[in-house]
Amino acid sequence: MAHAFVLIMAVMVFVNVLVYVCMHPILWFLRVPQEVMEGMRQYLVIIYAGLLASSLYNFFACLLRALGNSTVPLVFLAVSSVLNIGLDLLFVVGFHWGIRGAAAATVVSQYIAGIGILLYVVVSQSGRAAGATMKPQKSQQKGMLREGFDPVIMKEIITLSSLTCLQQSVMNFGILMVQGLVNSFGATTMAAFAAAVKIDTFAYLPVQDFGNAYSTFVAQNYGVKDYGRIQKGTKEAFAISIVFSIIISILVCTFAASLMEIFVKAQETAVIACGVQYLRIEGSFYCGIGCLFLLYGYYRAINKAQMSVVLTVISLGLRVVLAYILSVPLKAPGIWVAIVNHKNLKEI
Repeated sequence: MAHAFVLIMAVMVFVNVLVYVCMHPILWFLRVPQEVMEGMRQYLVIIYAGLLASSLYNFFACLLRALGNSTVPLVFLAVSSVLNIGLDLLFVVGFHWGIRGAAAATVVSQYIAGIGILLYVVVSQSGRAAGATMKPQKSQQKGMLREGFDPVIMKEIITLSSLTCLQQSVMNFGILMVQGLVNSFGATTMAAFAAAVKIDTFAYLPVQDFGNAYSTFVAQNYGVKDYGRIQKGTKEAFAISIVFSIIISILVCTFAASLMEIFVKAQETAVIACGVQYLRIEGSFYCGIGCLFLLYGYYRAINKAQMSVVLTVISLGLRVVLAYILSVPLKAPGIWVAIVNHKNLKEI
């Protein structure tokens, strides 16, 4: 636990410094329209400050889930989400801070979740016997300071995490390339995509968490070689994910316009129409996305993360190529179709 925490914090500091230093190249890579360039820069300057909070939350949330406690991370995430909405209204509507207010609301809510879950773990583990606590003992802390990292432990952590890190990095790099293409179609398409992606991400977040829970379930049973329980759990996980995805698809496709109006003023009809188009194309295929997250979770659980990396690299390459090809005759809708095709090809 101590080795992983120090490693994650070190990587976080490096990335945090890197994104601030590379602010202008990032904006150039994203092909941000000139009319929204300054607003984008203001948002990123503030939102990057939340990387530490996100790292804290994700580390301790994963730790608690590994111990079988998925309730507490969900509670802190729910509190953070509700607080984010409240602070958005306060900072943007009340204080008129605009873009900076939206970014500040996100960062503050992230720190509430990150610090809150950190304190929960520290308090809940304090007072336990040395053999029953996850908290590093003083002798262990002094040993690390005196002797440095244990290469065996560090190698194991890096081996387990490197492929997943590579997968996520490749995935998000592909997303950024598509984002740059979207931005090239102007501020209207960019605004529609930004709002629609928020709705899209929120819609399939539960099935993504199904995948995380399923991964933990498989890993625990794989460790004790209870393969029968894995088979039974797999059938139930896929059934739950598919049924839930169908329901969400129906809701998103039916109420796409109303959902867009949560983020966009009703008078901005062009933005809403573009966002509705995205949601109805993308929202029709949540079943595939749900199954995909379960497959990722399965390969991680049985220590074959390289399969997920291979699938991600191939599928994202197809996604970017298709997006650039289809956007020529179809314009923005071609990008939405490419996103759907990439997800279904990856699942196949």
